[in-house]
Amino acid sequence: MKMEDIAKLAGVSKSAVSFALSGKPGISNETRERVLEIARVHGYAPKPRLSANEGSVKSLTFLVFTNSGIVLEAYYQQPFFRELIHFIEERCRAKGYSLLFSTINMAYFEQEIRTFSEENQSDGVILLGTNLTSVDILEIANRLNPRLVVLDNCFDTLPVHFVGINNRMGAYQAGTHLCKLGHREIGYIASNVHIHNFEERKEGFQEALKAYDIQINPEHYFSVAPTMLSSQDNLKAQIKSYLDTGRNLPTALFCECDYIAISAMKTLTELGIRIPEEVSVIGFDNITESQIISPELTTIHVEKQRMAQLAVDLVIESIEVGLEITSKIRVDTRFVERRSSHK
Repeated sequence: MKMEDIAKLAGVSKSAVSFALSGKPGISNETRERVLEIARVHGYAPKPRLSANEGSVKSLTFLVFTNSGIVLEAYYQQPFFRELIHFIEERCRAKGYSLLFSTINMAYFEQEIRTFSEENQSDGVILLGTNLTSVDILEIANRLNPRLVVLDNCFDTLPVHFVGINNRMGAYQAGTHLCKLGHREIGYIASNVHIHNFEERKEGFQEALKAYDIQINPEHYFSVAPTMLSSQDNLKAQIKSYLDTGRNLPTALFCECDYIAISAMKTLTELGIRIPEEVSVIGFDNITESQIISPELTTIHVEKQRMAQLAVDLVIESIEVGLEITSKIRVDTRFVERRSSHK
């Protein structure tokens, strides 16, 4: 029996099985117990992991800091991160590396990053940077350099390898699409949690509207939790309060991520507002759920496979070639038109 088999029987991802078998945090006790019981019943015994200096095993660690921003404790179940992990695992296998997982709770940042840097035996680290500030990343890099690549974030002034999204381009594509459709009253639904990627998306979207001499009315900004796919009472209250004044909603809404867009669509539908007949909605990320929602979500496709491949290749190059010059790579996006937007 392999880890993939246990994952299928437990109904969880392979990374969740890895967390359970290694005793790492990042999954619920219920999930851990279910995985361990399946492993025991089927007689699964994981192979002992050799340290990198023993020369028999080459490995990378996927390092995640949880419980801050949009990165939850069960981050591996969030669609965007789930897809990234899948592609990272694929690339590691193709390059002859195993992939380990390590999770650190942001509440214990100082203590656990010190422990990780002392105990980590993998050859290199891919750090999920989505929820981290430049200060956080610099401190981590000072402990782990040079075999470190930060994925899904980018700070130009740091001497660290980054592989991120061209957020400005994606949001510019979304704004341009709405303007070309003829929308002039355009709204914006932001995350109520500060994320560097989202700030760049806001800048790109505003730049697109400026090219068409359009500005977002300050009253047309709304904010919601960025990690819920269900309708949100808070957003419902914001929209109802707005409508109670007798004003019309904007004819289009840009959402900083697909989670927000899907939640907004469900909230609007519950309020009797038709999409896209009354309000067009655009998201960002192109997670699998964007094609399940009805109507299907117009969104910005993030090349998660390409990002994963670049991150793995860059850290391996640092390991095998001893690359000293750091790189900043932003992967371009692609606009995906579906049924949630029209004029």
